[in-house]
Amino acid sequence: MRATTGGVTEPSSAPEEALPDENFKPEQLKFQDIVSLWVTQILQTYGGKESKDNAPVCEGVIDDLVGGPIFLALYPYFRRYGGVFKLAFGPKVFMVLSDPVIVREVLKEKPFSFDKGVLAEILEPIMGQGLIPAPYAVWKNRRRQLVPGFHKAWLDHMVGLFGHCSNELVRNLDKSAEDGEVVDMEERFCSVSLDIIGLAVFNYDFGSVTKESPIISAVYNCLQEAAHRSTFYFPYWNIPFATDIVPRQREFKQNMKIINETLNGLIQKAQKFEGTEDLEELQNRDYSKVKDPSLLRFLVDIRGADVTDSQLRDDLMTMLIAGHETTAAVLTWGLFCLMQNPELMKRIQADIDEVMGDDDRTPTYDDIQKLESVRLCIAEALRLYPEPPILIRRCLEDVTLPKGAGDAEVTLIKGMDIFISVWNLHRSPECWENPEEFDPFRFKRPFANPGVKDWAGYNPELFTGLYPNEVASDFAFIPFGAGARKCIGDQFAMLEATIAMAMVLRRYDFELTTDPKDIGMTMGATIHTEKGLPEMIATREEMRDAKLDIGYRDFCAHLLIPLNECRRKSFFLPWKCEHERHVYEKCQYKEYMKRVAAMKASKE
Repeated sequence: MRATTGGVTEPSSAPEEALPDENFKPEQLKFQDIVSLWVTQILQTYGGKESKDNAPVCEGVIDDLVGGPIFLALYPYFRRYGGVFKLAFGPKVFMVLSDPVIVREVLKEKPFSFDKGVLAEILEPIMGQGLIPAPYAVWKNRRRQLVPGFHKAWLDHMVGLFGHCSNELVRNLDKSAEDGEVVDMEERFCSVSLDIIGLAVFNYDFGSVTKESPIISAVYNCLQEAAHRSTFYFPYWNIPFATDIVPRQREFKQNMKIINETLNGLIQKAQKFEGTEDLEELQNRDYSKVKDPSLLRFLVDIRGADVTDSQLRDDLMTMLIAGHETTAAVLTWGLFCLMQNPELMKRIQADIDEVMGDDDRTPTYDDIQKLESVRLCIAEALRLYPEPPILIRRCLEDVTLPKGAGDAEVTLIKGMDIFISVWNLHRSPECWENPEEFDPFRFKRPFANPGVKDWAGYNPELFTGLYPNEVASDFAFIPFGAGARKCIGDQFAMLEATIAMAMVLRRYDFELTTDPKDIGMTMGATIHTEKGLPEMIATREEMRDAKLDIGYRDFCAHLLIPLNECRRKSFFLPWKCEHERHVYEKCQYKEYMKRVAAMKASKE
């Protein structure tokens, strides 16, 4: 790997030549386009008419939409029909794309032949015309204003902020470890990532690691409503007065009021103070000496009098949701994977110890550059559990696709809805060796497959930043999207996740309190666990201080420490410490039965 030297790399963005000129206007869909598409699809799928798109057809069942996460339902179809197929639900048809060559065509070569389609319709009530759901004209203006905010000086300062918030998480976990509590690490990661977004973007302390506030609850409920709307087959919420009659829609309306009032208050507060409008001065300022280093402050300064509350609100809402959901999810699934590979976790912890030493400090940017194994774990978690697992587009004009791994030349018809299945792409046996395995160091090895026509394979020599992106993988790995509409916060998210993961692994050993198969998955804005990630934790320092042999540093270690302490204090009298011994031995028995069950299952 060629590590980037110096300061933080600039955020990824589309090359300037990929953007159309100022006079460009994308095609617009008309009502007759949609009607024509529906009629064509019905006749092709059910009437025997010759296929215009030439794609294999898979007739979905309603359970694919409402019976569980849809990205899981798409994978068996992908293995059967290949990298491009048509999923039909009556007259409604989605083209599912899971081939890197085809994905490259859509995201990089012809990004403005598509808009966000269904996704924009779902997110508009929440994000307004923020960067994610915005149509081209709005997106172009938004992006031009937002990208400079993620500049080097600001990201350098954010590294310290990430460490500060992660320290709060560590202190909170210390108390849980001391009390022997079962900890839901998904909830803790959600809290710390929300606190980071609050301070970094708004200069607002949610304090969610230690308490819950109404806006936190409102944000999560709105995300759940967005997930509900993305899978419900009829948009009943658009019916007049539905937001006043339907209970869940009344709750959504109330939650949006809480969020809007909070964001509008922060915007008004930021606008009271005058700042400079000089971009170069803003990007070169010493943020350690700035009272309000938030992205909101930067946006208010650079936009000057032209900024509207509505524009800022949409931008901030987008960053609030997108900014904390992705990081929390990748930390959750990264830790989940590491807990199932204790030897790998020990290796990662040893790497962290070597870089950080014995000093009780937070990582610097130089440390992050050296913590390659931690960054690779984050990348591998994003490969196995991409956030989001599906990218949604709608075709604005007919687009003929390259063949890729397939044999047919497929045409996307104007008005057709597209699912880019990142889940399928990241787990494709055509693109990855042993794709179901958690193997962070796969990113240091090249991989090629001549069977995928025009795909360059994965080349570690092109891995030059904080993570291996779509360039190194030739669009087989797109954790933050790709092309002109790629996520502008990818560097921010990788820095944040690397620091948080390094700080918790440096201090704690983790073990699940349930069978990994019982964790389950559900889909909101990202992939969540179905029932949380319950774990027992003991600090590595506690186990060292208690002089526990390596063989006893397991799930029950937090119970052995007080038992040994009691034994020493009672001079090892056998009738003492009955309660502590009973609790520890019960834990050991449960662990033994789990191992027996796992052994039986492996032989079946």
